[in-house]
Amino acid sequence: MHAIFVREHGGPEVLSWTGFPDPEPGPGEVGVRLGAAGVNYMDTGVRRAPVRTWSLPAVLGVEGMGTVTALGAGVGEFAVGDRVAWYYHKGSYAEQLAIPADSLVRVPDEIGDETAAAVLMQGLTAHHFTTETYAIQPRDTAVVHAAAGGVGLTLTQLIKARGGTVIGLVSREDKVSVAKEAGADHVLVSSGGGFEEQVRELTGGEGAHVVYDGSGPSTFRSSQLALRRHGVHAYYGVLIGENPRIDPAGMPNSILLSYPAVADHVPTREALLRRAGEVFDFVRKGQLTPRIGGRYALADAARAHRDLESRRTTGKLLLLP
Repeated sequence: MHAIFVREHGGPEVLSWTGFPDPEPGPGEVGVRLGAAGVNYMDTGVRRAPVRTWSLPAVLGVEGMGTVTALGAGVGEFAVGDRVAWYYHKGSYAEQLAIPADSLVRVPDEIGDETAAAVLMQGLTAHHFTTETYAIQPRDTAVVHAAAGGVGLTLTQLIKARGGTVIGLVSREDKVSVAKEAGADHVLVSSGGGFEEQVRELTGGEGAHVVYDGSGPSTFRSSQLALRRHGVHAYYGVLIGENPRIDPAGMPNSILLSYPAVADHVPTREALLRRAGEVFDFVRKGQLTPRIGGRYALADAARAHRDLESRRTTGKLLLLP
């Protein structure tokens, strides 16, 4: 089998289409033939520079879906031929994988392969953001960065499902319609900071209840200034550039700062199955429809990385074997 292998940090050119022996599932593991892998800023961040939780050389990728091909000893929950998805397994840019059974969820029959690959990680992320990070209530106002991207579009749909108002931020004029189609009430074109006054105008001078900020250090200060008293700054742009230095005395309006990690939303097998089921239910009800922004051959992952980092893309990018 082949996989996308990285030996050293750098640009997309360091991604290598490399042959490996087919993996054999060990005890508690499931052999999976990849159906589609998702592309994330996490992947580009790991490729560009050292990340505390990753070391190179390594096969990139963390999320995807596929079909069960073999069962390791002790696995009774799945059968060969089952369609499964996972939100986090290192090395997912690979044609064949051996994945711990506890990391997998069965894909419902009515959910298509590409939808399953596109929705699970970002669906769990948005579910976490809109429930435990800040529980959106009817008429709450949320600012969503990168509102035409995969996380942004998913967030927008779940905020609207919970009765909230969305102020979306996009980097280019041609992305405005994409964010509005997902349900954003207002869309501002902004590729960095300086949007706080517009947010305050749209909220009658009060500011937003929550800002979901995955855009990196360039937006950090403006996101905080766009919040009302005791608002929540959900910052998840830690892999985009150097992390900002935090001065607690300089944080305005008694705001709360959070780095929401999905692992804290699904810390147990029971929680993963329950939360994943809720995400799939949103899809069934038509409240969540992932937008596939690009399909690439797995071997062409470098082009997907270039396109993602250019900010030309919208929605979720998938790699297909």
